[in-house]
Amino acid sequence: MDRRKQIIHNWIKSLYPIEEFNLESASSDASFRRYFRLFIKNTSLSENLIVMDAPPENEEITTFCRLGRRFHKLGINVPHILHADEEQGLVLMTDLGSQHYLDSLNESTVERLYGDALGSLVTLQTGTFDDPDFLPPYSAQLLGQEMDLFREWYLAIHLGLEITAEENKIMDEAWQLLIESALEQPKLWVHRDFHSRNLMVTDIHNPGVIDFQDAVTGPITYDLVSLLKDCYIEWPKERIEDWVLGYHDLALQSGLLEKEDEQQFLRWFHRMG
Repeated sequence: MDRRKQIIHNWIKSLYPIEEFNLESASSDASFRRYFRLFIKNTSLSENLIVMDAPPENEEITTFCRLGRRFHKLGINVPHILHADEEQGLVLMTDLGSQHYLDSLNESTVERLYGDALGSLVTLQTGTFDDPDFLPPYSAQLLGQEMDLFREWYLAIHLGLEITAEENKIMDEAWQLLIESALEQPKLWVHRDFHSRNLMVTDIHNPGVIDFQDAVTGPITYDLVSLLKDCYIEWPKERIEDWVLGYHDLALQSGLLEKEDEQQFLRWFHRMG
């Protein structure tokens, strides 16, 4: 048993000292975090549980717990945090299952699944009204840094291209246009990874929403682009625009948009993408 798994074992024992349990690997992500599914035998617990292992020397769990509790209170179906030990970097929470949207999206399910996801997105965004300063801003500097990953990693490293001064100038001008388009949009809470691998199909309160720890306050179309221009699944442009305009109407009804302008909203959406 590795050191971290022994720490998890001891922590679970301290929470459920008379219970027998098993841990099975559930998943890992691009960070140092790991997730384990916890099976407790002979217990009165009615829910399946997940342990998040986030080594404190590499990760912090304060933000995850803070956002998780706030989003849960708002009515979003995020994992319910039962116990957290920030010193050891451990979180015990409810299990939203293992069926991702990506596994389930097809012609017969997409309207229902996306309808549920858009409803959840609006719920998240309306949280902005209660506390607009709860999340850090998606600043022009941060937007620029993320766009520069295209030239620094994709063009220069992945493709091995030497970028000329003129090409850099063209990209700088394009970046500025995109940043201005993002910053002129209504500023709302943004999940920042609202796509088919972070949305779980659940029997009630669909979808389950995970991986929300990098949330910010930013452009209204950001999460909409993540969902509808998902890098893991592709839909026809005309169908995407129908969904965008459906969301546009929902945003108007919910007070997220102040005026009706479908063409401007489509421009914001495509430039954000």
